[in-house]
Amino acid sequence: MNAFTRKRITKAAFGIAASGALIFSLAACSSNSGTATDTSSTSSSSAEPSAASTPAASIADLSNGVDTQVAVDQSFVDAITSLGLTPGVVGTATFTDGTFSFPITGGNVDYYGPDSDVRPYVQGEIDHDGSGLSLTSADGTVVELTDFRIDPGESKLYGTVTANGAVAAEDAYLFNLWGGTLKPIQMEGSNAVLEGTTVHISPDAASLLNQTFKTDAVQDEMLVGVAKITAATE
Repeated sequence: MNAFTRKRITKAAFGIAASGALIFSLAACSSNSGTATDTSSTSSSSAEPSAASTPAASIADLSNGVDTQVAVDQSFVDAITSLGLTPGVVGTATFTDGTFSFPITGGNVDYYGPDSDVRPYVQGEIDHDGSGLSLTSADGTVVELTDFRIDPGESKLYGTVTANGAVAAEDAYLFNLWGGTLKPIQMEGSNAVLEGTTVHISPDAASLLNQTFKTDAVQDEMLVGVAKITAATE
């Protein structure tokens, strides 16, 4: 552990542009407020896809990668340091020049679009198995957050929580994602790149970390950093 240092693209006519729109939507939470709420999942009523519903675009298999990166905000570094915690990486995660990187290992996404009757209009998940981050206290307590799963419909990130080697929670709600500062999509070859979504500590994670490390300093919605998702569209 290092110290803190049901388809391919379903319609060919959509091509890279449709895939880009899909990846854009999976990262785009509400751009109208400072809260971590996804407009794609907010509606007076929710409609599941019917047998006749056809996504505008789909990526059935995200196992071609590539990664989700988080450039850590200095406020998060300061907060962690003040608690006497040392962050690190787990498994295949890396930390370079202030940025965590978690390889995308699988998942799938269907994009129906804001004009469809389906809500949320982006559905699926993005998996990051075998990687994560750790927090180690001065007394040797180690908490690991691993196997991240992004739910684009909820704009939430889930994962496994381990404390001193024992699983404390599986598929726990760890982070909120807010796309108010999201930059326009860029294509790098066949990869769609989205940068600017901010990552925030969830209320569940804040409570768990405060209990584990016997503090009240970890605040709900504490800013962790800015995400950059690079996803292979073929």
